[in-house]
Amino acid sequence: MNGADTAWIIVATALVLFMTLPGLALFYGGLVRARNVLSVFMHCYAIACLMSVLWFIAGYSIAFGDGNGYWGGLGKAFLNGIDANSLSGTLPEVLFFAFQMTFAIITPALIVGAYVERIGFGFVLLFSALWMLLVYAPVTHWIWGGGFLADGGIFGDTGVKDFAGGIVVHETAGIAALVIAFLLGPRRNHTTPPHNPGYVMIGAAMLWVGWFGFNGGSQLAADGGAAMALTVTHLSAAAASLSWALWERIKYGKASLVGLVTGTIAGLASITPASGFVGPVEALMIGTIAGILCQEAVNLIRNKVKIDDTLDVFAVHGVGGIFGTIMIAAFGAGTWAAQLGSLAIVGAFTLVVSVILAKLVSLVTPLRVDVETETNGLDLSVHGERAYDHSS
Repeated sequence: MNGADTAWIIVATALVLFMTLPGLALFYGGLVRARNVLSVFMHCYAIACLMSVLWFIAGYSIAFGDGNGYWGGLGKAFLNGIDANSLSGTLPEVLFFAFQMTFAIITPALIVGAYVERIGFGFVLLFSALWMLLVYAPVTHWIWGGGFLADGGIFGDTGVKDFAGGIVVHETAGIAALVIAFLLGPRRNHTTPPHNPGYVMIGAAMLWVGWFGFNGGSQLAADGGAAMALTVTHLSAAAASLSWALWERIKYGKASLVGLVTGTIAGLASITPASGFVGPVEALMIGTIAGILCQEAVNLIRNKVKIDDTLDVFAVHGVGGIFGTIMIAAFGAGTWAAQLGSLAIVGAFTLVVSVILAKLVSLVTPLRVDVETETNGLDLSVHGERAYDHSS
C-alpha cells in the first residue's frame, strides 16, 4: 500500500460523490420548473443510495471480479474475500471499491436529466437499479476490468483508451437518456424557462470541482499523471465555457449564464476519456470544439430530431464523451479501430438493453405520470412537498 496514493483517492472519492450530491442535483434542479425541483433532488439522492447498496451486493463484482472477458462474475459479491488489508495495486481494495462506487452512482444519475418533470418515481428506481447492474457494470468490466475491449482483447495489444469514462460513463448514460426520452414523449409544457439559473451555476461549479476527483483520481496514484489530468480537465472546461458562450452570442445576440455553465459540463465530459492521454494544448482544442459541437447537438436533438431530452443529457454528455473518445485516436494516443469499434459495440449494447429494460420495467410500474400529476408538478403530487412556500 502507498500512503500518498491512498490519501489522494480517499479525497477523490469524496469529490466524485460531491458531483452527484449536491452538484448534479442542483444543476438539474435549477433547470426545471419550481413545481418539480424536489423530484429532481429526490431522484438524484435516491439513486445515490440505491446504487451504493447494489454496487456492494453485486455491481463491483460484475465490474471488477475475476470472471471472463465479458462478465466479472459474483465472486466478489458483498465484498467477499476483501478486508482492510486487501490491495488493488497500491490502494486498499475497499477504497478502490468505494471510488468506483461513486462512478456507479453518478452514471445512472446523469440519465435523470432526460426524463425530469414527467417520469414515475418507481420506474426511476427499478430502471436505474437494473440498468446499473446489466449495462454499466458489464461495460465497466469490458473496459476497466480487463475485459474483451481492454488491452489484449479483441483489438490486440492496444485496446480502447478511456481514462475516466467517456464510454463507460458518458456514452452509456447519454444513449440510455435518449432512449427513455423517446419512449416517454415530450413534456406537455416544455417552453417554461429554468426556474433558478443560480442553482444551475452553483451545481455546475460543484461538478467542475468534483471532476478533479473524477479525472485526477482515475490515475489511481498521487503523481504527475494525476496532476496533468486535473490540469487538462480544468483547461478544457474553461475553453468550452467560453466557446459555448461566444457561439451563443454570435447566433442569438446574447450569452446566457445557463449556456456558459452548460459549456463547462460539455468541456468536462469531452476531456474525461482523454484526460490521461493529452497535454494542455490538446485539452484547449478539445474544450474549444466541444463548446460549439455540443451546442449544435442540443439544437439537433431538440429542433430537428424532436426528442425532448429535457436537460440535454445526450447532446452534452453523450456527444461530449464520444467526441473525447475519438480525439484520443486523433491525437495518436489510441488506435482508431479500438476507439471507434468500442464506441460502436458499447453504443449498440447500451441501446438494445436500455430499450428492453425500459419496456420490461414499464410493465411493472408506470413509465410516465398521469396528466394531472404532470400539470400540478411531481413535488406535491408524488412526494407531498413543495420546494417553496410563498405564504410563510
